[in-house]
Amino acid sequence: MRTLISAPTRFRTRLAARSVWATGLTSASASMVPADYMDSGSERGDVPGWVLVTLMTVGLVIAIWAVAGPALVDLFNTAIDRITSFAG
Repeated sequence: MRTLISAPTRFRTRLAARSVWATGLTSASASMVPADYMDSGSERGDVPGWVLVTLMTVGLVIAIWAVAGPALVDLFNTAIDRITSFAG
């Protein structure tokens, strides 16, 4: 008895097989790949996630700079003063 497979199912199966072949996964490791990855066909990545990571990094840099900025400026000025006092 022959089972009919719909066109979208055949396409997803071929897409999954191509993804597994392109990534070099064996059949054992392919079973560990999430189904969302195998079915997506999208190579864009997680744009909102990267935007969030970028904004959080900028926020951390600004916060650290606000706290440590005056101390770093003082450290830099002290180092320059010591170097110029040895030279002159």
